[in-house]
Amino acid sequence: MSSRRSRQSSASRISDDQIIELVSKLRQLVPEIRHRRPDKVSASKVLQETCNYIRNLHREVDDLSERLSQLLSTIDSDSAEAAIIRSLIMQ
Repeated sequence: MSSRRSRQSSASRISDDQIIELVSKLRQLVPEIRHRRPDKVSASKVLQETCNYIRNLHREVDDLSERLSQLLSTIDSDSAEAAIIRSLIMQ
């Protein structure tokens, strides 16, 4: 049973090359590190900055959701403005 488990875990492991490729993709997505030289940013720094970036995006989404809720509560639900907001949300 243990040899089966080791075969499964080795087959499902991600290779070093795959990790390098994924870290490189993350580096391109995160504005804080996108324009830095790749050799100047460690993989752990890329992961830290990615986590920070995702947290900030969550905060922005929460803030925008709250602002949208406040806006919707101040306008008539049958108004043209409400219809525009609903159409934007549905996109």
